[in-house]
Amino acid sequence: MDWLPKYNYILASKSPRRQELLKSLGVQFKVMVQDGDENFPESLKKEEIPVFLAKLKAQSFRNSLVENDLLITADTIVWFDGKVLGKPANKSEAIQTLKELSGKEHQVISGVCLTSTKKQNSFFSVSNVKFKDLSITEIEYYVSEYQPFDKAGSYGIQEWIGYIGITHIEGSFYNVMGLPIQQLYSEILKF
Repeated sequence: MDWLPKYNYILASKSPRRQELLKSLGVQFKVMVQDGDENFPESLKKEEIPVFLAKLKAQSFRNSLVENDLLITADTIVWFDGKVLGKPANKSEAIQTLKELSGKEHQVISGVCLTSTKKQNSFFSVSNVKFKDLSITEIEYYVSEYQPFDKAGSYGIQEWIGYIGITHIEGSFYNVMGLPIQQLYSEILKF
């Protein structure tokens, strides 16, 4: 794509969904992964949290960037009932989270940070998602078959539970997958 800025794109994420989305945009990129701290100050709320975490992820790579590199970092949270629903630690936690989300609306918020040797820009995207009333049988089947332990909120919208359970979405579908790709495209063009 000739109109995209000519950067050496780097995606700092081991998420296969983020990698797939960025590849679909037509961007050639390399993946760099580093396990980092995902703790945030308790004073942060909603969209402040994933933006803070995306910037935090960028910090660990900042010294290794060279001229013309563009680092992309992201973090996604599920915000429900005034709190963050993170990645489940185990099967029972995943089941409990999906029981909480059943029949209700929640927000999926992604923070994205673009970093070069000269500047940094961050932004966020919010999507409202509503589940139908999920039966315990549906929840247990999904958790057993798909093991959503690497997903905020214990589900992937692009998986079985998304097909049968999501009744309404307002905002970016791809944000719910973990990367608001349309907004990222616009931000890259402006960067």
